[in-house]
Amino acid sequence: MEKQLQHSNARSFVHLHVHTEYSLLDGASRIGSLVKRAKELNMPAIAITDHGTMYGIVDFYKQAKKQGIKPIIGCEVYVAPRSRRERTMVEGEAYYHLVLLAETDEGYRNLIELVSRGNTEGFYYKPRVDKELLSQYSKGLICLSACIAGEIPSWLLKDNITVAEALVQEYIDIFGKDNFFLEIQDHGIPEQKKVNTLLIEMSRKFDVGLVATNDLHYINKQDAECHDVLLCIQMGKTVDDTARMKFFSDEFYLKDFDEMAQLFGAYPEALANTCRIAERCNVTLDFGNLYLPEFPVPEGLTANDYLEKLCRDQLKERYSEVTPEINDRLAFELGVIMKMDYSGYFLIVWDFINYARQQEIPVGPGRGSAAGSIVAYLLGITNIDPIAYGLLFERFLNPERVTMPDIDIDFCYVNRGKIIEYVSDRYGADRVAQIITFGTMAAKGAIRDVGRALNMPYGEVDRIAKMVPNELGITLRRALEISSDFRAAYENESAVGKLLDLAMAVEGLPRHASTHAAGLVISKEPLTHYVPLQNSAEGFLTTQYDKDKVEELGLLKMDLLGLRTLTVIGDTIKLVQKSRGIKIDIDHIPLDDPKVSAMLTNGDTAGVFQLESSGITTLVKDLRPECFADLIPLVALYRPGPLGSGMVEDFINGRHGKKTVTYVHPLLEPILCDTFGVILYQEQVMQIASVMAGFSLGQADLLRRAMGKKKHDVLDAQRENFLQGAGERGIERKMAGEIFDLMAHFADYGFNKSHSAAYALVAYQTAYLKANYPQEFMAALLSSVMGTNEKIGSYIETCRQMGIDVLPPDINASQSSFSVDGNGIRFGLAAVKNVGENAIQNMVVARDSNGKFESLVDLCTKVDMRLINKRVIESLIKCGAFDSLGAKRSQLLAVLERAIDMAAVRQRDKVSGQIGLFCEETLNDADEITLPDIPEIPKEQMLVLEKEITGFYVTGHPLDAYREKMNSFTPLIELVTGEYGDGKNIKVAGLIISAKRITTRNGGMMCFIALEDFTEQIEIVIFPKTFDKFNKILLPDTPVRVSGRLSMSEDKAKVIADDIQLLGDPQNLEVRLKISKVQESGDVFEKLKQTFRKFPGSSVVFLHLTDSRRVIKTEQQFWIRPTPEAIEALETIIGKGQVTIA
Repeated sequence: MEKQLQHSNARSFVHLHVHTEYSLLDGASRIGSLVKRAKELNMPAIAITDHGTMYGIVDFYKQAKKQGIKPIIGCEVYVAPRSRRERTMVEGEAYYHLVLLAETDEGYRNLIELVSRGNTEGFYYKPRVDKELLSQYSKGLICLSACIAGEIPSWLLKDNITVAEALVQEYIDIFGKDNFFLEIQDHGIPEQKKVNTLLIEMSRKFDVGLVATNDLHYINKQDAECHDVLLCIQMGKTVDDTARMKFFSDEFYLKDFDEMAQLFGAYPEALANTCRIAERCNVTLDFGNLYLPEFPVPEGLTANDYLEKLCRDQLKERYSEVTPEINDRLAFELGVIMKMDYSGYFLIVWDFINYARQQEIPVGPGRGSAAGSIVAYLLGITNIDPIAYGLLFERFLNPERVTMPDIDIDFCYVNRGKIIEYVSDRYGADRVAQIITFGTMAAKGAIRDVGRALNMPYGEVDRIAKMVPNELGITLRRALEISSDFRAAYENESAVGKLLDLAMAVEGLPRHASTHAAGLVISKEPLTHYVPLQNSAEGFLTTQYDKDKVEELGLLKMDLLGLRTLTVIGDTIKLVQKSRGIKIDIDHIPLDDPKVSAMLTNGDTAGVFQLESSGITTLVKDLRPECFADLIPLVALYRPGPLGSGMVEDFINGRHGKKTVTYVHPLLEPILCDTFGVILYQEQVMQIASVMAGFSLGQADLLRRAMGKKKHDVLDAQRENFLQGAGERGIERKMAGEIFDLMAHFADYGFNKSHSAAYALVAYQTAYLKANYPQEFMAALLSSVMGTNEKIGSYIETCRQMGIDVLPPDINASQSSFSVDGNGIRFGLAAVKNVGENAIQNMVVARDSNGKFESLVDLCTKVDMRLINKRVIESLIKCGAFDSLGAKRSQLLAVLERAIDMAAVRQRDKVSGQIGLFCEETLNDADEITLPDIPEIPKEQMLVLEKEITGFYVTGHPLDAYREKMNSFTPLIELVTGEYGDGKNIKVAGLIISAKRITTRNGGMMCFIALEDFTEQIEIVIFPKTFDKFNKILLPDTPVRVSGRLSMSEDKAKVIADDIQLLGDPQNLEVRLKISKVQESGDVFEKLKQTFRKFPGSSVVFLHLTDSRRVIKTEQQFWIRPTPEAIEALETIIGKGQVTIA
């Protein structure tokens, strides 16, 4: 029976064609404001019909219900001209528009199915359905013919009434006469007036309903400008671009009844039908049930039985002595889990983690509050003993607050896909999907987006964006409140006022959809029973509702995170087994290794999980950790709150006995002694409430939540409960009040100890591997970032500092990834440009099957030249991969063409059997090419080629001559990783990689240079005044030092240069050679003299005779220019690392 609409009368109108903010960068209607405005206009209902998706449905439904207005759920779908599977245009059209509204719950499910199938099966420019799908899923849906982009209006505009009428009949056949309406609109567009006349005639001819809509894209008429800016942001255009797509008028807003009646008063039925349709649409979304998948348990057991069995079976594996405390804890946790009916949940998680371990896929020791559960520990879901480290179950699953448990799991990021595949196979591909997430326009981003759309000068937009204070989650309105400079610019500069008004209008709107990094949903039935789906950019099935909406609808959401560090750990273990024959069990390493303690205390934290930044490295050095347990507080301490509160200093001083730790009450000592009197963890707040006031840990968790969220009404009641409970335990009311206030204060800073402990263990594991197996660890670390080039330069420099040689790629020694080669690390072939995975595999297989390559011709003969062509081999030669064969790179490049031709002849002869009168071995000897006697490529050019081919300098660095000088400048890696704030005055140095000169609007010349040091590359901006002073030295391959200020723009670091100088003329440097007793011979000195003469210059050469501790300053005739080539020549004589320059 149809529900009568409240307020429905002759003057009622309902908007049935509505685009919200979830018509991404096209709809400017915020859902809350949209519903509020409809309510203000006494509209009894309103629809949502976003383009091709259902992203906003749940928000819309809840907002409408909250504000007492009826939600009508719909979608403006795209219809393929023929089959949805055909990726072609027909009559110039790839798709048409069609509005579908859910009349019933079945209609809602059918709409979900249509939208999902359109996105997963019919995507071509847009997600498209077709008549086949519409016929199959038409039940419970009301169809409107849409705007002039609809199929029927499109044919009417082509003056083909015959086809248009045939389509009307087709849609009647699909939906039924009562469920199909012809839609008329009037935004002042001439084509609409033509179409409307014909649609009205067809309505009478076919006796189908007529309905008036306004295709609204924004709420108020004045929002048209904001909507236009949104379109520009979407298309990457500017508002003054006359060739861009633009709405015809400013009439696409939420009009009231009178405005709609003014347009369509001659057709009162078209207005009345909006209410009739609204009355018919009655859909209820269900938020009260759980739809957990059923885990297949062994026959004869329930989920509860099986969970308990698995836990009890593991007790003796996990604990050498099962104490009453352990048994009681297990019984308590199982009781809570079973009472909440979550046994199946734990079994599902245990199952795929168990699969990962069986497949030797690295799994993290835990994440978040789940590490506080002994059940999770016994099942192997976590690897931290909650009893040993004082972790609380109630922080994870509170028996006094029924919520879904939230177990987040880290996996090796390379193999995360295998876990998802397993889960999909286990429960059904139609029941498992990843989860969508929406990127929104944050404060600074909104300014930049709008500034680009308005075509404002970049520097002006950047200036305004940088005025926004760096406060987490700040809004532009908040920035106007707290920043006087920002507010002054807004009030006094008209262009800035317009920019910020528009930025505030779009701020917070969803900008794009992407896949959540971790979220996975598993359902009992096919997912389209509950949520609409689409394919991600990577081709994964993804929900159209975000993680919170998915959970609200009762579906099981898991967080499976891909953690690169776990891949590094797994790869290190494999490399150690291969190079040393040692099998490491990472779960049973010593947790108090002196090597680890020494390494961390020295600040050698590069590559150590969570401890790499310079800030936390300083904290590690101050803390001086001696074992794993000492790392647990680090994760909690290194956060803005504790760092700015004095907690860190109190903690460190307490640890080292520099401060006497006092406690407000003796009961606090056992709780706070490990943190030296500081309330560091959320669990400590809970324990204090429990011990001092008699709260159960469940009640204490509710108190902790209330403190964290500043729920004052709840806090007032809880405070009284606390004071009363403390009084019953003999604690004075005043002291109890002070302790409560102390807890409330530290609740702002308190961190989840379970998470700290779990991530501290990962940090310790990486530190252990680095300290004990440095080559293997660094090789795995380099491999983990090889595909992105991120941090490779920095890690190569770390290797150099650790005394580990990073060797160039080698055709006879390199694997695909970085590998251990003696005491060094060998570059992986996958790092070489133009060398694909297939070529690498073919080369390695040929090498393993037929022995090492002995020459260029030998390689060309043994490999498949269809996979390894001239370009591949040229790249390998240029980066030094053939150096071990003894030939010069210049020689091999000179004969490459001949070698390939010769190998091709040899391969053809072998295939045809025509090897003549000679055996193959004789032919091999005869076919070798005599290499020409030509000079080698100069060292500087070699390094440039290495950088070009691998992205890095491998056998040296153009800045090697300046290493000591470079130590006095800020490493670029620290600017990129956010160690310094915006506007900080800094001094950096490096090599100019590229220099781009541009002419400004005022006719001046400025320059953008890419500067690179040993660790990173950064952009230097040189404005005209500075450019005029220093333009002569702004050339590629020039070492320079730069003074300026750091500019953080869109989270990207740049330096605005004030002063640029040459880093130093190598001619004026001092060259020092260390010569051992054995090398003090005439032969060595003669070779040195010859080398000095080969590289004459003005840098003084000193000979350090190490045994006799004498230093000899050479005569001026032996002074040199210390180029990389000269240094290499000297090191060939006296040894690598024996030449220093200062």
